[in-house]
Amino acid sequence: MRAVSLGIAAVSALCFGFSGPMAKFLGAAGLTPLEAVWVRMAGAGVVLLLVLAAVRPRALRIPRNRLLFFAAYAVVAVAAVQCLFFLAITRLPVGVALLIEYTSPVMVALWVRFVRHVRLPRSAYLGAIVAVAGLAVVVEVWDGLRLDAVGLLLALVASACCAGYFLMSDSFGDDVDTLGLVGWGMLGAAVVLVPVSRPWDIPWSAFAGSASVGGHSLPVAGAAAWLVLIATVVAYVTGVTAVRRLSAAVGATVASIEVIAGAVIAWVLAGERLGPAQIVGGAVVLGGALLAQSATVRLPAAHDPATAVEAARV
Repeated sequence: MRAVSLGIAAVSALCFGFSGPMAKFLGAAGLTPLEAVWVRMAGAGVVLLLVLAAVRPRALRIPRNRLLFFAAYAVVAVAAVQCLFFLAITRLPVGVALLIEYTSPVMVALWVRFVRHVRLPRSAYLGAIVAVAGLAVVVEVWDGLRLDAVGLLLALVASACCAGYFLMSDSFGDDVDTLGLVGWGMLGAAVVLVPVSRPWDIPWSAFAGSASVGGHSLPVAGAAAWLVLIATVVAYVTGVTAVRRLSAAVGATVASIEVIAGAVIAWVLAGERLGPAQIVGGAVVLGGALLAQSATVRLPAAHDPATAVEAARV
């Protein structure tokens, strides 16, 4: 069963890896990052809620005492993560933005220690230090911070919101249906983003044509459909399911595969390449995140099940 759960988490990470490259194609078609996010969230929310209404209507029920949780999930775990990431990749390569965003496992470990007051082994803190050192290599601090500063800030805030996604995905009980949470979260995020995304200004005619990025061309409607169905619906449903089965700590670690998947997909589809410093630094960041999170993963064995849930994972 654990192998199946890890497989689900890996599928989620792979699907999420298409987010940046598909967004690049929508950007090449004339959509702004916020418009692309709105298309993604609205499309995924409508698709998932319609399917649930037809085959599993009970999943759409929101317990009254969970309204604030659903709202926070929509704003932080969905809208903020996607919006900030899409803005970041307008200033940074997809692979670099993903590397920075996936310092979130370290943030999860720190949250567990200082907010939930669960003592962590020294390896957790060592992992945090290693990850920060890797990030310094990624941004090439010895050469005056060569990457765009605003892009770095956007990616770091996206990382914090991503940590919130992991933590919230593991903090609800059986009174909340996983698919219902994802569906309402998507639609809620689309509603929240209406004032800034201004969907009435989206160049809808662009979806009838093609867009080119890095020497490759894709139908815009196809890129949008893949972004909505694979990189959002499938990615979020499998991601939350994996976290519920594995815990936040394990789920966040496996989700780091998205960094590799996103960089490879961006290389194949968008012609983006990482420099030597980004490759080395990225490996260090992932190693530090893995070290920090593997320490957290070992904690539940020494506690009761309730505490184990408290010690777990956007």
